Amino acid sequence: MAEAKTTRVTNDAHEDLPVVEAPHEVAPQDARALTKVFLRELAEREEGTEEYQYVRNTLIEMNMSLVRYAAGRFRARADEMEDIVQVGMIGLIKAIDRFDLSREVEFPTFAVPYIVGEIKRFFRDTTWAVHVPRRLQEARVELAKATDELSSRLGRAPRVAELAVLMGLSEEEVIEAQLASNGYNSTSLDAAIGGDEEDETALADFIGEEDPALALFEDFHTLAPLVVALGERDRLLLHLRFVEELTQAQIGERLGVSQMHVSRLLARSLNRLREGMLAESGTGK
Repeated sequence: MAEAKTTRVTNDAHEDLPVVEAPHEVAPQDARALTKVFLRELAEREEGTEEYQYVRNTLIEMNMSLVRYAAGRFRARADEMEDIVQVGMIGLIKAIDRFDLSREVEFPTFAVPYIVGEIKRFFRDTTWAVHVPRRLQEARVELAKATDELSSRLGRAPRVAELAVLMGLSEEEVIEAQLASNGYNSTSLDAAIGGDEEDETALADFIGEEDPALALFEDFHTLAPLVVALGERDRLLLHLRFVEELTQAQIGERLGVSQMHVSRLLARSLNRLREGMLAESGTGK
């Protein structure tokens, strides 16, 4: 790691804290090794402290190359690249906050799916109003080009048959692309659909709502026996962390153990619960 310049300083608690000069300039191969060090430092520091925030920010800057790598998969959308990178940074931050040192996995392997997933979610939520197959999304672009060309050439809106000839598609495929184009834009649920000015009816009045409590009920129904199956200490740790919302350091002080020990115990319990939930969903229950 000859290219990565690091020094060490001592904070008020007399604990060595690694410092990296210009973390965003650290070479990827050096960032991989330094990331391991900083992830350990992050796990050892209390959330909300100045040291914790410094270590977390340094991890983000050092691993920006992962965002650029993931964003490269979407180079066809070059006009949106700035937004793609910003959204990818959100995925990187989530990966840093959720990474578990006890897992035998390299951080880049863990982080890239988070980054790519966040970018895909961005496209899903901001581009198409409904899910449309990729071939139809691509056909919509070609349809728009062909429509503009023929409209300019003919001086009128082109017919389906004319579009089919220019695009090299059947008339049925052109019609399918036209229908798919409707999925690119959506109508507000607050849009009025009739009635007089004093008594307009909104589209939302005709659409039922899914009660989010139903999904929560199913999750709680699955989770409850898994929590009961945990040991008394593990249940207490979960209560202190997620019900009383204590930090890991506060839990350690109350129980007389180190923050790292609390972190390992919580990670173990959460992994057991996660595996149990996945097993239940896999059986269709």
